[in-house]
Amino acid sequence: MELTYTKVGDYYIPNLALDDDAKYEVGIYGRMHEQYLEEHHHGTYTSLLLTGKLWKHLADIDAACHERMDFLIPAMAKQEGVTEALKAADQMEWVGRMNNIRNRAEEIVLRELVYA
Repeated sequence: MELTYTKVGDYYIPNLALDDDAKYEVGIYGRMHEQYLEEHHHGTYTSLLLTGKLWKHLADIDAACHERMDFLIPAMAKQEGVTEALKAADQMEWVGRMNNIRNRAEEIVLRELVYA
């Protein structure tokens, strides 16, 4: 591998560029995983960062978390009998139960994917 340099003032700076210049959308779960890696697995975090694979990894984790949430919430609602009929009959009960389901699903996702 041959490096080229650019002279800036009295200094020569290497011309470095990442191989992957795609833009990745990283949401809340990806950011939470980034913070977890940085605090608890610093070697892995640094390795991913220096190889240019960090943002792809975080975007993949974020997408996997959203897919898992999209699967868990309807499955748990169906299992617990939280239906549109309940929503029509008692909206506050439905909202409370759906919030409970969403919070439990998020705890599962955080434990399985974000903090693993």
